[in-house]
Amino acid sequence: MSAPTFIFSILLLLQLLFASLTSAADGSWQLLQKSIGISAMHMQLLRNDRVVMFDRTDFGPSNLSLPGGKCRNDPTDTALQVDCTAHSVEYDFFANKFRALTVQTDVWCSSGSIMADGNLVQTGGFNDGERRIRVFSPCRTCDWNEIPNGLAAKRWYATNHLLPDGRQIIIGGRGQFNYEFVPKNLVANKINLPFLSETNDKGVENNLYPFVFLNVDGNLFIFANNRAILFDYVNNQVVRTYPTIPGGEPRSYPSTGSAVLLPLKNLKAAAIQAEVLVCGGAPKGAYLNSLKGVFMKALDTCARITITDPNPQWVMETMPLARVMGDMILLPDGNVLLINGAGSGSAGWEQGRDPVLTPVLYRPDNGIGSRFESQNPTTIPRMYHSTAALLRDSRVLVGGSNPHAFYNFTGVLFPSELSLEAFSPAYLDAKFDNLRPKIIAPKSMSGIRYRKKYPIQVVIPGGEVDENSVSVTMFAPAFNTHSFSMNQRLLVLGNDKVTALGNSTYNVDATTPRSGNLAPSGFYLLFVVHQGIPSQGIWVRLW
Repeated sequence: MSAPTFIFSILLLLQLLFASLTSAADGSWQLLQKSIGISAMHMQLLRNDRVVMFDRTDFGPSNLSLPGGKCRNDPTDTALQVDCTAHSVEYDFFANKFRALTVQTDVWCSSGSIMADGNLVQTGGFNDGERRIRVFSPCRTCDWNEIPNGLAAKRWYATNHLLPDGRQIIIGGRGQFNYEFVPKNLVANKINLPFLSETNDKGVENNLYPFVFLNVDGNLFIFANNRAILFDYVNNQVVRTYPTIPGGEPRSYPSTGSAVLLPLKNLKAAAIQAEVLVCGGAPKGAYLNSLKGVFMKALDTCARITITDPNPQWVMETMPLARVMGDMILLPDGNVLLINGAGSGSAGWEQGRDPVLTPVLYRPDNGIGSRFESQNPTTIPRMYHSTAALLRDSRVLVGGSNPHAFYNFTGVLFPSELSLEAFSPAYLDAKFDNLRPKIIAPKSMSGIRYRKKYPIQVVIPGGEVDENSVSVTMFAPAFNTHSFSMNQRLLVLGNDKVTALGNSTYNVDATTPRSGNLAPSGFYLLFVVHQGIPSQGIWVRLW
């Protein structure tokens, strides 16, 4: 046994022991594909139940050939000018099959978002891809379409978010202290955002892939490094400056933590509360030390703030496990899954150590001290360049991990990982089948309007149903890369009324969101949750 393999085996045994000693350890893992031929550095669920994934064109040849002898000819590529292998795939998770896609330019460390029409608009990257716009439409035979020089600035490590007016905003990127919009029907140029230069640590950055969320008032919450602003992008004004996270440790790339906008609730209230949770990251000095082979312990804290509060303050919590490069995924029951990442080091080539194999469930409605629950661990390290995404069947798809400048499968601590796994939270256990709703009407792809009562019919086989135990949730599928899920949000519609129709069938009335500030127009997954057990989702289009 090689030294790297021996060290990892010891780490795995320790984490399995940790999970066995944690009374709440739950959830299960399934290996879906041993190899999809590429490492899933970027991931996006589409409305046709396919997941688009891609890594970078300059990794060298992948393990998946392009179909029909097709090759990509790119004289500017830094690794392979004639490449007959794929660097993007489309994965059908219900059929558990994948097909090769063709990206023409380098998508390394890029960004994106689903538009209102359901198309994935993806932006930037490296080298010849840094000003590209790429569009992927959900269909069985579709492939990438690219728009040269579609961006006003080079976008590498930027963040995108869908806006209520149907545009995407693209914020930041390496050396870019500004933002722009796509499509460019109103503003064609980039606009300066001094906050990004103010949060840039010289020689380290610590402000790339900023955490961006649409607030309930239509402004943008933008977090970079260790602090945040509320930003009016229409008038280019900072509306509010939030306090620095206590301790001042960085949470943005390469000291990579993660963040979510917690589920939005009480949507009929005059004033809707919005909270942001930021977890993990790496302490000051971790990035530079890791370049010298010194791997500092990752941060083990989360910071939570009510961004709509008149006097917002961060509240600190301690996680069961320190984590850098982790992902945070909103689940349909309103909980948050922390998954992937390392226990020491930082983001960057070969700069992470101590894989965190154990996911942690965060229950935001519990009191402080009882919110975290460690889950059953995987056996596959998911380090730098890992991804995760919620699927329509309520599982979490997990892929990626390549901490090397090229594909590297031998003689290293953490080989390039081409596999796909699914994590099934405990709510998918068969013992809950009698509580699990099944949506029978409307059919998937139904259109819904703002501020309307929306009837949903479900079958719940397990006897009489308490109206207070049923809730409707809506989830916006996210573009996931580098430990951040762009555009991710969950709305809790609750229920207005539950009516028994006989034969274990119920009608659930729920009121849709009142404006695009709460939920921009587009495609969402709608779930019915009964006693914490979600149905399989259906796709709905909000207009």
